[in-house]
Amino acid sequence: MKKRLLFIFNPRSGQGKIREYLTDILDEMIKAGFEVTVYLTQGQKDAQRVACEEAEHYDRIVCSGGDGTLDEVVTGVMTSGCRIPIGYIPAGSTNDFGNSLGIDKNMVHAAQIAVGGQLFPCDIGRFNQDYFVYVAAFGLFTEVSYQTSQDLKNMLGHAAYILEGAKQLWDIPSCRMQVEYDGNVVYDEFIYGMITNAKSVGGFKGIIPGDIGLDDGVFEVTLVKMPKNPIELNEILAFLTGIIKDSHMVYSFQTDYIKLTSNETVAWTLDGEFGGEHQIVEVSDCSRALEIIVE
Repeated sequence: MKKRLLFIFNPRSGQGKIREYLTDILDEMIKAGFEVTVYLTQGQKDAQRVACEEAEHYDRIVCSGGDGTLDEVVTGVMTSGCRIPIGYIPAGSTNDFGNSLGIDKNMVHAAQIAVGGQLFPCDIGRFNQDYFVYVAAFGLFTEVSYQTSQDLKNMLGHAAYILEGAKQLWDIPSCRMQVEYDGNVVYDEFIYGMITNAKSVGGFKGIIPGDIGLDDGVFEVTLVKMPKNPIELNEILAFLTGIIKDSHMVYSFQTDYIKLTSNETVAWTLDGEFGGEHQIVEVSDCSRALEIIVE
């Protein structure tokens, strides 16, 4: 009996380039012995819905799109309670998680990996009652990824994020938070924070501290304090772009659990998609919770 594969893809991601390779991708799947069902996403959260409803009926799910599409599929599978392997064919503008996994940007080669690669037990983040694959973030720039239109992403790629993000430097918002982790309590004013499980975020490498493993049971946390003057702002920008390796304006540490509490609701982004507004956020590492297929 043939193994069943559900192929979910975002037809608009990455300038819709998957259309050029679709026949070759399906050919790789069929040659690998799978009976393939294809689903084109129809809008936001559609991939999550389909993955949740259909996971139990398949032996493998392969998705193609940006990291947001992968996030939806992973969230759907985690919610379903059915832990089937997930293959990923990157097709977005940045593809942080695909880069961290070492998955080829060549879509046909990525398809070969998705059907014939090794199973990698990967950590997944639990965010209150939601999930994320590689980053949960708040503050400066975090609205950029989900407020930048798909057409602009397709036209300019990663530059679209930079252009949209530059607009926010004129009026930096901040929020006061109490942060609890590993017996520590920090209370400060922050302009940006991210909880990550990736070797790069937003296409930038080198800003995440620690020895990074995607299956090590801990997150990398970066919290940026509110600058009081242009000198401190320049120091923060130098740190985030990798020019300097340390800054008193930034808290950075690793942990498997963190709780953040604020007096007002704060907007979060999960893997580049809107993650809701929250006053209290608890994030825990679901160690080696899902198998992602890698080369």
